[in-house]
Amino acid sequence: MNTIRTPRQLSYRMPAEWEPHAATWLAWPHEKSDWPGKFAPIPFLYGEIVRHLARVERVRIMVADADAEHSVRRILKKCAVNLDAVDFLHHATNRSWTRDFCPLFVKNQKGEVAVTDWKFNGWAKYPNFAEDHAAPAAIAKQYQLTRFAPDFVLEGGSIDVNGAGKLLTTEECLLSDVQARNPGRSRRQIERALADYLGATEVIWLGQGIAGDDTHGHIDDIARFTSVDTVVTVVEPEKASANHAPQKENLARLRARGDLRVVTLPCPEPVFFDGQLLPASYANFYIANKIVLVPVFGDKRDRAALNTLARLFPDREVIGIYCRDLVLGLGTLHCMTQQQPA
Repeated sequence: MNTIRTPRQLSYRMPAEWEPHAATWLAWPHEKSDWPGKFAPIPFLYGEIVRHLARVERVRIMVADADAEHSVRRILKKCAVNLDAVDFLHHATNRSWTRDFCPLFVKNQKGEVAVTDWKFNGWAKYPNFAEDHAAPAAIAKQYQLTRFAPDFVLEGGSIDVNGAGKLLTTEECLLSDVQARNPGRSRRQIERALADYLGATEVIWLGQGIAGDDTHGHIDDIARFTSVDTVVTVVEPEKASANHAPQKENLARLRARGDLRVVTLPCPEPVFFDGQLLPASYANFYIANKIVLVPVFGDKRDRAALNTLARLFPDREVIGIYCRDLVLGLGTLHCMTQQQPA
């Protein structure tokens, strides 16, 4: 008889990103091939991001060992970071996209925080992922947190929650045969896993993600909850753009529901480097305690995106972070962060 109980049965749920954080998790960047020809500025950009985060919450950074920690501390000191708010965990990683391989933290009615340790397989694309896959267990052990391990592949960037049962995702990421995360698993089986482990009572399926996204359809580049009943989604008015039709369909799906306030964000002008289209998106913002960090690209549309998000988060300071270098790694601010609820 199976006596293993799921997080849902134990009254756990995944809190919304705007709920209070105990900390933000990062993994220090070291994989130079993720930023070919542009790695040099990346550690200092991380330092600047940590500077903002450390003003409002703890920052927990995974580094390979004591030597790496010493090197990172030097960079953070140069960036004027409050090091009293920074903790280090010695755990080697393959890459630095903690959104996708860090645990998805859940919380129960008593306020107890636990870890859901989903399988990570390098986005069903990259062969080197074992160290990233091991990170949730290392975090659970370090902080003595209960750990649940679903028999499913799931990346944090593929879902977004409102903390009250609704969960956003895309068919392109979770249901496609391309970069298939859970081959042979049906839509219903995936919905059941999201319900059992994250407390999702309703899954809202959008269609495709954005062009240039090597994750094959992550939600955090196209649509995000900003409150329990508000979703912000990106739109591309240029009909010639590969993003125009899919984003028009996603917007229509959201508006057809009738139970959500739907707000639109512009797309930045296409960002290329060395002939490669990069997944630049204002939707890849990160909500921390008291602040929202928003990727900007030196684009005329930056201001409109910042103004829209400032209206949606009136109680938080909205800060633009220049991400034209960072996005060469095929992710920006949300991809590199993972919140641990208070």
